[in-house]
Amino acid sequence: MNTEANRHMLEALICPETHATLRYDAAAQELISDAAQLAYPIRNGIPVMLVDEARKLD
Repeated sequence: MNTEANRHMLEALICPETHATLRYDAAAQELISDAAQLAYPIRNGIPVMLVDEARKLD
């Protein structure tokens, strides 16, 4: 699967906390929920969509 397809799949995910859309931060390898002020990690190419695993944004 190419990078463009991966990006589109990531953009289809929503925040499990707020159900808001997420933005992809390629540099940090995270999916950001501005609504919840959380950053969900992407580990080994797999988004970890667990609130307990998310990093709180400042």
